Amino acid sequence: MEVLKNAIHFVLDLGAPVFVPLIMIIVGLIVRMKFRDAFSSALTLGLAFIGMNMVVGFMMDSISPAAQAFVKNSGINLNAIDGGWTPMSTLAWAWPLAFLMFPVQIIINLLMLAFKQTNTLNVDLWNVWGKIFTAVLVIGVSGNIPLAFLIAAIQVVLELKMGDVNQKQIQKLTQIPGVTCTHGMTLFNVFLYPINRLLDYIPFLNKHIDANWLKQRIGIFAENHVMGFIIGVLIGTFAQYPPQKILILGVQGAAALTLFPMVARLFMEALAPLSDSISEYMKRKYSDRQLYIGLDWPFMAGCNELWVAMIIWVPITLLWAVILPGNNILPFGGIINLSLAVPALIVTGGNLLRMIVLGVLTTPVFLYVATYFAPTITNLAKDTHVINIKDGQFLSWSSIELPDFRYIFAQASNIVHGEFLGLVLAIGWLGLFYWYYKGMQKRANQLSTELDGTSHHMSL
Repeated sequence: MEVLKNAIHFVLDLGAPVFVPLIMIIVGLIVRMKFRDAFSSALTLGLAFIGMNMVVGFMMDSISPAAQAFVKNSGINLNAIDGGWTPMSTLAWAWPLAFLMFPVQIIINLLMLAFKQTNTLNVDLWNVWGKIFTAVLVIGVSGNIPLAFLIAAIQVVLELKMGDVNQKQIQKLTQIPGVTCTHGMTLFNVFLYPINRLLDYIPFLNKHIDANWLKQRIGIFAENHVMGFIIGVLIGTFAQYPPQKILILGVQGAAALTLFPMVARLFMEALAPLSDSISEYMKRKYSDRQLYIGLDWPFMAGCNELWVAMIIWVPITLLWAVILPGNNILPFGGIINLSLAVPALIVTGGNLLRMIVLGVLTTPVFLYVATYFAPTITNLAKDTHVINIKDGQFLSWSSIELPDFRYIFAQASNIVHGEFLGLVLAIGWLGLFYWYYKGMQKRANQLSTELDGTSHHMSL
């Protein structure tokens, strides 16, 4: 057991830019790619991950200090530190039973493929820490380890089902066939879907307004670099920066929005040969199914709507943090809310205006759930001695992924203490998931005809 644990930690220490490409080389060789082609595609994928991490880090290093200055100028005292996702993953891996989540995810995926309950092979094993984090939060609420693994297993199943039903929409957005997103953040789609359906009945919001639509109507002001500059200047102004720093932040914003689609092209370059090889291999083996490769979100980073929405949400998030009664977290490490942007992109089909509206309406969910879990996360940090936290302060994550799922199912685990409200909420959430799944199935069927005429499918 100790040997297995050490082996897993060795692989994890490689990081996603090395770990995921290694898996892709193995998959490529299984489907009879030439080693040189599999290696080249995998190395390009690793470069894409590194590049995306660099650009995201650059943007966060630019915007986060401005966001903190904005809150400081407001005079509000918020004593929960927003560490972002990095310390959360560190705390997750500090759990002594963390390594057992690997076989849980892999076995569930293989069984669902064998019994035709999914068409998605999730190779994003790096983000197994998300299931571990869910389990840790459940234990923090109820103290029940078996229920923690059960709820994490439910998350694994739902991520695969999300990968299936979202694939056509994701393919339309990215133009990359045979690939889907199996990151847990997509479960927030369940919460966003009913709101998005309500927006269908608002005349102005039932139009599809994306980055291309804006470019046709406002010209240069909708170009990535110009939008990035304008948004950066506005954020610097809100932070009460001096003129020089405002202009610098504007140029940094312009650079970030210009670089994102450039880096995203590397994902297309890396994944296209593998997609084609898997498609040909599966056509020779089967004729009645489709197989999708489940990946982390960065291959979707070429969608400009993603970045425009997230940067616009920065001042909105800060405003909510200041005015929400009961909020205790100062947005910092999680100020760039990918946990909201990726689900909103999928649910709206890339409708930028709707994405912004959804962000305005649902950002409080993230802040309140982050505030709720702050004592649990802080106690975990103190118990494991992984992160030092001063007395009187708390640690949390302002853009905590799948906040509704984690909060509701953690509450459901309190059934061991005779509390049933959480279980009722969990059943209701699963009902909404079923509604979402059926709705996206219908959308996928409509998109299939369009996509069949423009790209290859990965068929089994």
